[in-house]
Amino acid sequence: MIGKLRKKFVLVTMSIVTGMLLIIFTLIYAFTAWNLNTQADNLLETLLSSPQPVKTALPYFTVSKNPRGNLFVEGATDFDIENEALVQALLDAVSSKNRYSGEIREYNLRYRVRANHLDLKVAFVDISSHQSTLWGLVQISILVGLLGLLAFGVISIKLAKWAVAPVEDAWQKQKSFISDASHELKTPLAVIMSNAELLQSEELAPSDRTRYSGNILTMSKQMRHLVEGMLELARADNGKIQTFFQPLNLGNLISQAVLPFEPVLYERQLILEAEIAPDIPFSGSESHLRQVVDILLENAAKYSAPGIVKLTLSRQNRYALLSVSNPGTPIPAEDRERIFERFYRVDSARERNGSFGLGLSIARAIVADHGGKIWVDSNESGNCFFVQLPL
Repeated sequence: MIGKLRKKFVLVTMSIVTGMLLIIFTLIYAFTAWNLNTQADNLLETLLSSPQPVKTALPYFTVSKNPRGNLFVEGATDFDIENEALVQALLDAVSSKNRYSGEIREYNLRYRVRANHLDLKVAFVDISSHQSTLWGLVQISILVGLLGLLAFGVISIKLAKWAVAPVEDAWQKQKSFISDASHELKTPLAVIMSNAELLQSEELAPSDRTRYSGNILTMSKQMRHLVEGMLELARADNGKIQTFFQPLNLGNLISQAVLPFEPVLYERQLILEAEIAPDIPFSGSESHLRQVVDILLENAAKYSAPGIVKLTLSRQNRYALLSVSNPGTPIPAEDRERIFERFYRVDSARERNGSFGLGLSIARAIVADHGGKIWVDSNESGNCFFVQLPL
């Protein structure tokens, strides 16, 4: 698909460029031909009206015929004007065209006629040089056109790669998203199906029935959590994330969001320390900002070694900076950006601990919707996630 899109892009680009070059060269040729013909016509008009020889770079001659039928030829040309048969043939060609001006292509002559009841005078200009100029222009146009098409071809191929790159990236992400979502849904579905089959047994003990139904409920909740996360990311991709901005106190919001996590962290042998600046006015979506705090603290609870989880909120000039640090295995440098991708987890075994690898992706989408940015730093003591929001 991407290859066809690139080829189509190159084909359309080259078609447009070819059409433009044809139009440009056609206009240049037409203007040049019109200009040369105008010069020749002006010279012909001068030859017919001037009784004296005319100084010009173009070869010319005039033929006069009196009422008695005598021919008088004069001018400066390479034609054999002493040859009466040739001169008469030219006059016959002019007469056959029945026009007072025009061209005799077989002789490369342009003519103009002035006739009255007494005599006839025809002026001829040799336009061989004009024809050579036009032919040279055609050759140069073809050469320049071919070189231009070759150059534009190379440019369009590179431009196609650059223009299609976002589409290719989105396509690869979509394929990866579908593959990862299928993988994540496969395990809970298998658990639900196996437990449902066991529940159909008539000899099943009540305690086992309760355990199997509990497994189904747990897996169903995990699947619902996964589907909700996928829908939220899909809305963020389409620019339809429902954020209702309103004035709020960022310090109070985060203080309230932290409270439910103190017992959760305590159960995991973690101590929560919070340093929150009290008064930071902010305009944003309260529910989504609270969700970012939840994601960061849940992430710290799942991947921390026993110790202290520290949350800080401070004001730095025109920004509010939120940080959540926890002890644990440092995130490798090559994974610090990828952990914000969907379904990506640093652990290669993809251990199931209630996480689907969507939380940080959702957090990044929410922060970006508020005009901020999110990143992670790691050292030997652990990892620290930062969220910077413009005030």
